[in-house]
Amino acid sequence: MNNLYTPRMSRAISKSVAIAIIVIIIAAIIAGVGYYYYASQQQKTVSIIWASTQLVPPEEQAFVKGTLLTDFEKQTGIKVSFVGMSYSDMITRITSEEQAGKVTISLIGDLHGNLDLMASKGYLTDLSKFGTLPGRTFPDVLMKYAHLHGILAYIPWMTATYVMVVNKEAFKYLPQGLTKEDVITGSTKWTYQALLEWAKNLYEKTGKKLLGFPAGPNGLFVRFLHGYLYPAFTGAQVKNFNSQDAIKMWNYLKELWQYVNPASTTWDAMADPLLKGEVWIAWDHTARIKDAIEQKPDQFVVVPVPIGPKGRGYILVVAGLAIPKGAPDPQAAWKLIDYLTKPSTQVKVLEKTGFFPTVKEASTQAPAGALQVLIKGVNAQLNAPNPIVAMIPSLGSKSGDFKSIYITAFKQIVLQGQDPQKVLNELYPQLLNLFKETGAPLPPPDSGT
Repeated sequence: MNNLYTPRMSRAISKSVAIAIIVIIIAAIIAGVGYYYYASQQQKTVSIIWASTQLVPPEEQAFVKGTLLTDFEKQTGIKVSFVGMSYSDMITRITSEEQAGKVTISLIGDLHGNLDLMASKGYLTDLSKFGTLPGRTFPDVLMKYAHLHGILAYIPWMTATYVMVVNKEAFKYLPQGLTKEDVITGSTKWTYQALLEWAKNLYEKTGKKLLGFPAGPNGLFVRFLHGYLYPAFTGAQVKNFNSQDAIKMWNYLKELWQYVNPASTTWDAMADPLLKGEVWIAWDHTARIKDAIEQKPDQFVVVPVPIGPKGRGYILVVAGLAIPKGAPDPQAAWKLIDYLTKPSTQVKVLEKTGFFPTVKEASTQAPAGALQVLIKGVNAQLNAPNPIVAMIPSLGSKSGDFKSIYITAFKQIVLQGQDPQKVLNELYPQLLNLFKETGAPLPPPDSGT
């Protein structure tokens, strides 16, 4: 019987096996490459939700979505859905998601007050675990308040504040002992008593009341009351509302008001009165005096507010970026924080929205002119001696009631001449009750008498 398994057949079988092995290897390589490509594509199409109470107006949202996030996606491949929210809606959504254990938001953009409330409930991630953000320097005063309830609760994102604007003509009428340099740098000689003497001097030598405040129906004068005068004279916004220091404060304001332009109670913003020369010294939010600086940058100077008996009280409006606990993609959120706090990005935000940078490096990159005048004044206030920083409280739907109490005190004491102690004693329980009802902490500063 012939042997059918010949050497030639053996070589043919070996060749077939080799080919099969090669085919398998090639298929494995192709599969590996395909998987790598698929995985890389998946990485490129990460999507996160950024919920924010800031930059919500239509024109600001258009800037965020059309410019900021478009550039970020090109750089990282991460898609971001920007969701604008009200302050109360933000608290409601974060609370419900955290309590349900189903968090959909990866990044939060909100004011200090709301973030403080979230951190107090344990809803925020400690951002210190992500390390540092190289190439940027945050002022100490901002980082101090970013640490809440034992964690780094947020990264400072944007700031705004309220400052004083001086028409350079007013420097010709400075009271004795006060120099232009004192006012511009915010020296310890630039006090509320010096402001009173300056306003009086202006009135006596020009016949005009050239100090002004936005005390109209939609003005922000209430912020001057609770965030500037109260801390400067009493050391707190709320706790010392009806104290003896508060009585002295209200008596001071009554005396100062003799030299305030009476049209102040009709003004909602101070840019126009400054441009028209109706006032030479004004206090207002940076965004509401910006037009005056832009139109006449050589006519005005932005200066720190004066010092009171307890220090230089001023509101610092701080918007922060936080990552909720259980966020779907915290690493992508951290990359967005890194992008939003870069000096170049912060300058873009300043130019488009008027919100000020939180990193020192951004100041040198801002264009010359009005923005430099504003930045210089804001930085002077941040770095002036004896600061007492006030934060706007987070009271949700009760925020209007909070403001109403201070405005009522102003009308009854200053405009109507009622007894300060009686008025404050009647309003104080109402003020404290707002914090009891909402469970919100008393806002800083919160020092005792």
